Amino acid sequence: MLVPSIDLKGGQVVQLVQGERPAIASDDIEAWVRKFQRFPRVQLIDLDAAIGSGTNDGIVREITPRLTCRVGGGIRTVERARAVLGYGASAVIVGSSLFRNGLADLAFAERLAAAVGPDRIIAAVDSRAGRVVIKGWKESVALTAVDAVRALEPFCGEFLYTHVDKEGLMQGTDLDAIMAVRQATTRKLTAAGGITTQAEIDALDAADIDAVVGMAIYTGRLPLPEPPPSAGGLGSGVAE
Repeated sequence: MLVPSIDLKGGQVVQLVQGERPAIASDDIEAWVRKFQRFPRVQLIDLDAAIGSGTNDGIVREITPRLTCRVGGGIRTVERARAVLGYGASAVIVGSSLFRNGLADLAFAERLAAAVGPDRIIAAVDSRAGRVVIKGWKESVALTAVDAVRALEPFCGEFLYTHVDKEGLMQGTDLDAIMAVRQATTRKLTAAGGITTQAEIDALDAADIDAVVGMAIYTGRLPLPEPPPSAGGLGSGVAE
């Protein structure tokens, strides 16, 4: 299943190459919300919260009642997870805070699962050059993605695996790396990072893996199905 991604930074919808270089920015948040309303799942990431430069909480609060959103970005405490779920998020995506001193922080994972329920936790495992990366993909730890999902499996209902090496490049993803993670866990799995074509989405779907797509949608490289007439026809409002 295709899961569209809405990344927020500075009050705009953005897409970044490799998590750093801005490629697309749009002030027309309403257009993207309406465009994605027909999707059963949408991923909403607050990049400012993720890097600690602020939050886009006002926008998150506006979007979550209108879309079935899993929300991530800067969720480092039980209190923050509860707050975001209170906004209307269906689940929280938790990444860097699940790792400490180069290992999975099982004590925090257990506390979080006990507080909000593992079924409402999506553990984000991001990989670059074969190792898990955290803190905005700036710091690597001594774990592979397979190591991480095996350790964290008892404390979440789903994993989000991002293959950072391919993120934002629109050159295709690494299906072998994703399949290795699929084989390491019985939990639901969503993959991200360079997914560009319908063929990749179909291959992942055949393995019971959802596909998060951002850049390919926003650039028009991956056309979305036309909405039914009642959904309206707003333009994208994208400025490159």
